[in-house]
Amino acid sequence: MNKLIETIVGAIEDKKGKNIVSLDLSGFDGAICSAFVVCNADSTTQVAAIADGIEERVQQALGEKVWRVEGQQTALWIAMDYVDVVVHIFQTELREFYRLEELWADAPMTRYEYEE
Repeated sequence: MNKLIETIVGAIEDKKGKNIVSLDLSGFDGAICSAFVVCNADSTTQVAAIADGIEERVQQALGEKVWRVEGQQTALWIAMDYVDVVVHIFQTELREFYRLEELWADAPMTRYEYEE
């Protein structure tokens, strides 16, 4: 699973996604997956590009296909389901509105910083 998260984070960084975090949900009963990776971008075009980049990178590097993708029509919030890891790519305003990380405030969080 760590390799999957690293690959996803690398793909997000390549497309200049912002505020990248992963939440470890493995210790929570009833969690739908083992981890969330969350990021945001300032435009729907960039949100869609990040999702495409993740799908391509994970397929090439790990041979894994995304199980399900939701939100591509509007690209305001795209959720990508890799079974153990679910990726949430928000347009910046929506991330601030939904505050997904606060719902899982007890989960161990890793922040990823990249140099521009």
